Amino acid sequence: MNIAANPVIEADQTIYLKDYQKPSFVVDSVDLNIQVYSDHSLVSSKLEMQRQTAGDLVLLGRDLELQSIRLNGQPLNASDYHLDAEQLVIANAPDQVSLEIVVKIHPESNTMLEGLYQASSDLFVTQNEPEGFRKITFYPDRPDVLSVFTTRVEADKKYPVLLANGNLLETGEVDANRHYAIWQDPTKKPSYLFACVIGDLAVMKDHYVTSEGRNVALEIYAEEKDIPKCKIAMEALKHSMRWDEEHYGLPYDLDNYMIVATSAFNMGAMENKGLNIFNTSCVLADEEYTTDAAIMRVQSVIAHEYFHNWTGNRITCRDWFQLCLKEGLTVFRDQSFSEDLQSAAVQRIDDVAVLKAHQFPEDSGPLSHPPRPDHFVEINNFYTATVYEKGAEINRMMATLLGKEKFRQGTDEYFRRHDGQAVTVEDWVAALTAGSGVDLSNFLTWYNQPGTPKLQVKAEYDVETQIYRLSFKQSLKPHAKYPNLKAVPIPVALALFDAESGEQLTLNSKALFENGVKDGMYLFDQDEATIEFSGVAAKPVVSLLRNFSAPVNLDFDYSEKELAFLLQYETNGFNQWQATQTLLERILLDDQPAEIYIQAMLNTLPDMIEKDPLLASRLFDVPSEGYLGSRIDQDYQPAMIQEKREALLHTLARAFGETAKETYLSLDPDLQSDFSQAMGVRALRNIMLTMMARQGDASAFDLAYERYHTGNMSERLGALKVLVWNDAPQAQEALADFYSRFEDEALSLDQWFMVQAAHPKATDATIAYLTQHPDYDLAVPNRIRAVSGGLNANPVNTWSFGVQHFIGLAKYLDEKNPIVGSRLLQVLSRWYTLAEPQRSEVKAQLETLKPLVKSKNVSETLNSMLSV
Repeated sequence: MNIAANPVIEADQTIYLKDYQKPSFVVDSVDLNIQVYSDHSLVSSKLEMQRQTAGDLVLLGRDLELQSIRLNGQPLNASDYHLDAEQLVIANAPDQVSLEIVVKIHPESNTMLEGLYQASSDLFVTQNEPEGFRKITFYPDRPDVLSVFTTRVEADKKYPVLLANGNLLETGEVDANRHYAIWQDPTKKPSYLFACVIGDLAVMKDHYVTSEGRNVALEIYAEEKDIPKCKIAMEALKHSMRWDEEHYGLPYDLDNYMIVATSAFNMGAMENKGLNIFNTSCVLADEEYTTDAAIMRVQSVIAHEYFHNWTGNRITCRDWFQLCLKEGLTVFRDQSFSEDLQSAAVQRIDDVAVLKAHQFPEDSGPLSHPPRPDHFVEINNFYTATVYEKGAEINRMMATLLGKEKFRQGTDEYFRRHDGQAVTVEDWVAALTAGSGVDLSNFLTWYNQPGTPKLQVKAEYDVETQIYRLSFKQSLKPHAKYPNLKAVPIPVALALFDAESGEQLTLNSKALFENGVKDGMYLFDQDEATIEFSGVAAKPVVSLLRNFSAPVNLDFDYSEKELAFLLQYETNGFNQWQATQTLLERILLDDQPAEIYIQAMLNTLPDMIEKDPLLASRLFDVPSEGYLGSRIDQDYQPAMIQEKREALLHTLARAFGETAKETYLSLDPDLQSDFSQAMGVRALRNIMLTMMARQGDASAFDLAYERYHTGNMSERLGALKVLVWNDAPQAQEALADFYSRFEDEALSLDQWFMVQAAHPKATDATIAYLTQHPDYDLAVPNRIRAVSGGLNANPVNTWSFGVQHFIGLAKYLDEKNPIVGSRLLQVLSRWYTLAEPQRSEVKAQLETLKPLVKSKNVSETLNSMLSV
């Protein structure tokens, strides 16, 4: 990112990884004074800087009103520097610089939710990743410039809470109406990790004693009414701190850890050093107001942001092309943490389901890019499933190959080498290699090229020699921007089962990491290869990619009988689920009969409901219409997919018959020993209730109405969906009751919007009613996502009247909040797979948007989408 060599950055300029150069100056220390007033804010900064390389002194700034500037004590005139819309450049600066700058900003009118902005009448917060700090003051706003920050925050006393990173040094009064607080963060950090909060908030307090004996003050700030909903988050935080010590040897390093919750936030949460700012949806949780899935997400995100303290903060990215370095590793860490909270198999199912629903389609469409991109126009567009989820899978592959002990040796070496540094993907892989003693350099290929590999596997059994052979071949769909795609290392976890008894066999093969085991791992890193297993007495059933050991599309000619066998006998819960998914895809996309799948479900579920109700509930997962659509590359007809899926769901409901009602009545979440078990029981009850409604059982609505009034939010919302989506007699009464109960609970009210937007028979009038409702607010991303996400649950609607909905949002948000506008527009990225004439109709509507948008965010996304 050669900023110094290109002092003027055009709005549409593409930035390339190959052009990276070190900044000319580093910043030894930063003193900030942020004074917040009702109609503006003043930010004074003092930067102590020294030259690192030749070149001009370049400070980045956007939407700033420069008030004054002094260099080494001397005021500068306009002729002494160059100022444009993006930068302030001082030519011929001395090697040692003390730079004092005063700017005026307007957080009260900042709708983009970047930099410092007013989140509500009682709250000002910051969001600086990736480039928000340049909206606060002029600064070398790059992740490879690390400095010690001292921050003075001043505001009216009606905002009693004044927070910033680090340790509190001083508080005091300015006059009768204003007060201040001074904070200092002793750890060097890049500007994207800076945060401050000014507001009127309540706080929940606790503490945690680290493995080193440090007594850390823990504080979660939220509105007074929401403080009781912070208990789950606080427990998750303490659990995360202990987990990171036990699994990675990483204790916390400051005397306090603060979390602030706000609804006006584009992201899920932000890992600012010692002062995390969260979307309320990722910190507030209570069984009365929050579903089980949302509670799990809160715990996962709390852990994710805490884990960033080391994988992202103490060691950060050299440049934004390395985003997957911190995010992929931290997602892998939070996924591993979550496996300890619930069934590990279900956590893996949930993670892979997200990967396949979002990242696989992204990887096969016009927005495809490597986990480490080599160019971008707007970095905000690369906070993607590929960077996060595929990045996590790359780390999982390396961790799986190394095993726990060697992976820990590798991570220990990474923290030893690079603490306090801004580094690259190469640094990470090199440290893992050095620490573990295993060369992992070939995994860099995964980081540097796009696309989901196709893994073709063929099996052959020789009766006479009792040898079972597996032949592997990998391929990648050609990519116009990346013509030289290479073979990647693919860890293939596998097992063999006796086809008659279901017993798992011992694996005898020289190709495996360890011979004579039952759970084997083969590293396939060529274009083609064959491995052999000896001493196999009869043709076995093979289970491949166990626990989804690599993010690839598997092509293996399983028979329906073999898939049903795996559903019943596989000892890996993920692969049991995967067998059902493969069967279901064949039924829905290849018009295969459903009988074998249904019989296998009836055979398997009774015992599983007893042993692992949460895993049992996941076996009922029928691929969504959206996911099924992503598997079709041309002539996609959403209505046809919907018809097939609905028919299968009706067939499944009929097959369960009275069993559905019997199962529903026999299950009681209150009798379960832990949250994971109770969560599974609640999920199963919701599924059985839905089946009863599909059967036309009138008692389903009575049971749903009763459950709506007596259950927690998971059961209440499940019952509400049954009533509303089936247009039950009690539907409108329940909707009205839900609204009156939760009118003042924003996150719960989001569910009220979502349920109606996701109604299978929702129309454009339904969406118009919701978007014109007094509680619909385009300034609140959560509320936008509630309606838009509900609408997108029905692709038939998305690709008809929904097209104008998403295009209209992108157009409106292009100026107001282009980050959210760009992400919502991506819903339409696979328009080119539609059958005609719908394909041309949608393309024409997207083309009409091009001249109407100006932001880099929306423009880059739209141009990529139309490049097909």
